Amino acid sequence: MMMLQHGSTQLLCLTASSGVPLFTRGASKQLPFSVIGSLNGVHMFGGGHGVVLSSCETEGGGKVVWRVFQDSMMLIVVSGGGQDGAGDSKEDEVRLQRLLENVWSCMVLVLGQDELTNVRNVERLKRDLRSCFSLIDQLLEDRQEGILGNLTHCADSLLPPNPTLLQDAVDGFAQAADSEFGCLIVHGRIAAATEKWWRLAPPEVVLLSALIRSLSASGSASCDYPVFLPQGSPTVAHRLLRFQLLPGADVCVLCGPTPSLHSAESGMVGRFWTPLVETLRDCLAVGEHSLPRSVSLRPDVLALLLINRETRRSVSCVRTSTNRPLGEPPLPSKARCWEILKLFYIFSTTRYFNQEETLCVSPEERAQRGNTDDFVLGFSHQPLHCYLVTEECKSYGLQTPQHQLFVLAPLSVPTFALRTVATQTLSDIVGATGF
Repeated sequence: MMMLQHGSTQLLCLTASSGVPLFTRGASKQLPFSVIGSLNGVHMFGGGHGVVLSSCETEGGGKVVWRVFQDSMMLIVVSGGGQDGAGDSKEDEVRLQRLLENVWSCMVLVLGQDELTNVRNVERLKRDLRSCFSLIDQLLEDRQEGILGNLTHCADSLLPPNPTLLQDAVDGFAQAADSEFGCLIVHGRIAAATEKWWRLAPPEVVLLSALIRSLSASGSASCDYPVFLPQGSPTVAHRLLRFQLLPGADVCVLCGPTPSLHSAESGMVGRFWTPLVETLRDCLAVGEHSLPRSVSLRPDVLALLLINRETRRSVSCVRTSTNRPLGEPPLPSKARCWEILKLFYIFSTTRYFNQEETLCVSPEERAQRGNTDDFVLGFSHQPLHCYLVTEECKSYGLQTPQHQLFVLAPLSVPTFALRTVATQTLSDIVGATGF
């Protein structure tokens, strides 16, 4: 079978009952129609014999993953291998399964579940699905540094220097829009949100953030966009109002028929946000670091991902440094650190930590996946710490009842010191921010 080049990924969407192709995305060179037909045919053949084909590997190290949603749509993802040559088949499968879940939720978010499950006109559906492409492409590329929510299903967050001022402004702005759902997005991450926004299902918060990033990239100063909530309201649309406050800073609300976009823009945006321009600039200055200056990290921390297990929020950052001891191998690049951080997260959560809490796994997804190593079943306890040493860096993960922390450190850090590095990092961040 003809497969893709190493590192490339292609997504196929077909009707589940008849196998009619609806769209393909990703990979500059698309798979031939005969291959697409074969991928659909082998899945249907298995289904006819009581076998659910969920994934397979190719001789060249590639992977194919199938998933049927609502007995209506079949999504197939074909990967030419791990990104940048990293990760084994387990890491690849976790990524690809999560990708399919996100793509389906994205389609529901934009079009609503009814249009996807009750297909009356295939050609019309093909046209409607084009409105999902920019968001699907963002999920496929997964190249935005510092955005890990697509994998973790925890909201990528930024901790601002003045959280109280911003929180009050978001609450007041949402209330003026007759809404309980509002958030402030800075550099693609949530800096403040109303209590009800945080109560949305974690995958919904992640996908709404991705949609807002996509709308912001279009260059418009404001927009009024209909959205469905894949879990909370898959059949009834809400209005997402987005306003650019400064380049890189957007405020959004989910609301009903009122207010109009014009009345909100002319009568509310200036009233709540003009007095906070300097506060917003201070928040923008935090940038990709995600942490305020009040947090002082150890110099031997290359990168970190911190998850609050109770609120389903996360902060992450990669620190660039050219200083290294003489004779030590070069430090991983910034992009490579982000990639290693993702891989170590998957490594830890599929082998040691509580995957169902960490990945927010649904019962359906748990039955579909079953990717936890067999040796985990032999543990008489729940592991709380793990580490991994590679040729590039050292990685350490720890789990507490409230947090999970994943840290990358240079090879020069003694292995026995990794636990101290991680526990002090967690203490420094939580002590300074209360995260």
